[in-house]
Formats: sequence, structure tokens, C-alpha cells
Amino acid sequence: MLLVMLRRILWLRIWKKFEIQLSYAIGVAHPFSILVDIFGIGKISDESLVDMIRKEFALRPAGIIKMLALRRPIYKQTATYGHFGRNDLNLPWERFDKVEELKKYLK
Repeated sequence: MLLVMLRRILWLRIWKKFEIQLSYAIGVAHPFSILVDIFGIGKISDESLVDMIRKEFALRPAGIIKMLALRRPIYKQTATYGHFGRNDLNLPWERFDKVEELKKYLK
């Protein structure tokens, strides 16, 4: 899920580097902690980016399953040649569907 978030956030092209850390606890659906560091070079603050992540990404297990369509039987085709960087399969984690929604936080 973290890779999916990173791809969508990086697509905004407003940071040269940043770091995101998610921490989960057993038995707790929501992340225990979301830590962001944009090293003081971003267009928005670290706290604003954390707020954006909390609002725009479903980080509970059920939300991750839904967002990545994990119950859909698409994984046989990913058994060969890997499952990242493949545009020929229309995989949910290769989409940039949240970019327009994320842009509203930059204003």
C-alpha cells in the first residue's frame, strides 16, 4: 500500500525527496502512526501531507483490499514477469487515479 501511495504522491512532482513511515499495531485497523518528512523542501508542510494521506487513502485493511481489488482473481497473470511496472495488465496499483484529488491540497 505504501508503494501505491508513494507513486500517486510522486506523480504530483512537487517534492524531490520525501520519506513516509506507516506503523500498524496488531488488532488495530487504522495505522498507529503516519510519519512524513519532506526535509523542508516541499510546497506544503509535513503535517498537511499527513492530513492529506489520512483523508485520501483508506489505510485500514478493508480499505486496502477494496482500493487494490485484492479479492478479484487477477494474480495468476502476475505470477510471471513480476507485478510492478506492468502497464499491460491494468493492475490497480499501477493507476494514478488520485492525482487530481491530491492536487487540491496544494492550493
